[in-house]
Amino acid sequence: MNVLKKLKGFFATRYGIIFVGLSIGIFASLLQKLGNPGNMGICVACFERDIAGALGFHRAAPVQYIRPEIIGFVFGALLAALIFKEFKPRAGSAPVIRFMLGFFAMVGALVFLGCPWRAIIRLGGGDGNAIFGILGLVFGVGIGTYFIRNGYSLGRNHKSHSAVGSVLPLVMLGLLLLLIIKPVLSSGAVFFSKEGPGSMHAGILIAIIIAIVIGFLAQRTRFCTMGAVRDVLMINDWHLMTGVLSMLVGVFIMNAIFGQLNFGFVGQPVAHTNQLLNFGGMVLSGLSFALAGGCPGRQLFLSGEGDGDAAVFVFGMIVGAAFAHNFTTAGTPYPDNPANWGWGPAAIIAGLIFCAVIGFTMKERVFGEGVVQHA
Repeated sequence: MNVLKKLKGFFATRYGIIFVGLSIGIFASLLQKLGNPGNMGICVACFERDIAGALGFHRAAPVQYIRPEIIGFVFGALLAALIFKEFKPRAGSAPVIRFMLGFFAMVGALVFLGCPWRAIIRLGGGDGNAIFGILGLVFGVGIGTYFIRNGYSLGRNHKSHSAVGSVLPLVMLGLLLLLIIKPVLSSGAVFFSKEGPGSMHAGILIAIIIAIVIGFLAQRTRFCTMGAVRDVLMINDWHLMTGVLSMLVGVFIMNAIFGQLNFGFVGQPVAHTNQLLNFGGMVLSGLSFALAGGCPGRQLFLSGEGDGDAAVFVFGMIVGAAFAHNFTTAGTPYPDNPANWGWGPAAIIAGLIFCAVIGFTMKERVFGEGVVQHA
C-alpha cells in the first residue's frame, strides 16, 4: 500500500508528468524503429483507421491492420485503474453527441493525416508540415475553450453497471484474438495490408507491451494533449503541457539517436504539404476534442477506467475513419491540386458547423436548489 501511495504521489508531480511525456516520446520513436510507419510510431487516429480497415469498414487496402497499440492502451489504463481502485463504470452524458464528435474528430485528423500525438511525433521527426497541424489544433481547442467559458457542457455522466465499463476492454480483447488467430472468412475479412502503412508494424508482443506501459502511465497522469492546450488557455496551468513538451523532446532525442530525423516539408512519410488542409483538419479535430473533453488517447484511457461515454467517442472515431476513406475526405500525398482534395474541405466545413451548433446550444444553467437545466 505504501508503494502504491508513493507512486500515486509521484505521478501527480511535475517530475511525474515529465517522466511520462519523455517515456511516450521514447517509445514512439522506438516503435518506428521496430517497424511502424515513418513518423508514426504512435498515432491513435491512424491506428483506429487501420483497425476499421482490417474489419472491412473501409476498403483502402494500404491501411488495414489490427494495431495492438490501441488494444494495449486500453488494457494498460484498465490495469492502472484496477490497481489504484479507479475503475468506475459510468455513462449517460449525451452519447449521440459524443459519437458525432468522435466521428468529426477523426474526419479532421485524417485530413491532416494524424492525431495530436502524431503531430508532435511528426514535428519531432523534422516534418515541418506538423507546425500547421499543431497551430490548427491550438486554434480549435481555443474555440472550444470559448464555448466552455460560456457555459457549454454535455452534462454529467452517472454511475452504471460494470458491464458498461467492460464493453470496450472486451472489444479490444476480441480484436486481439482476431489479430493472433488471423481468420480468413468467406467475405475476405480479416483484412491485412500487403503494402503501404498498414503493412508496416512492429512485432505484436513488443507493441502491445509498450502500449500497456504507456496506457498505465498515461492513466496515472491524465496525460492529454488537448487538455494541455485547454489548461494553458483557460487557467495558465502548464502541468500537462510540460508532459506534452517532454514527449516532443523524447521523440527528437531518440530520432536523432536512431537516425530518423528528416527536416523539411516535402517527402515526409504519410504527409502532405497543403497547409490549408493541415490547419483546417486539425481545427476541426481540436474543437471536437475540446467539446468531448479529451484527445483520442485520453478517450481510450478513460474507456479503460470504465467510462462508457469515452467508449462511444472511440466508436465514433472508428466509424469516422470508415467514412473518411469511403467518401474520399482523407488527405492524400498529393493534395496541392484541388482536383485531389476529394470531399475533405466540405467535410471540414460540415464538421465545424456541427461543432458550432453544439457549442452554442449545449449549455447548462443552474437554478435554485442546485437544479440543472439544459438550455
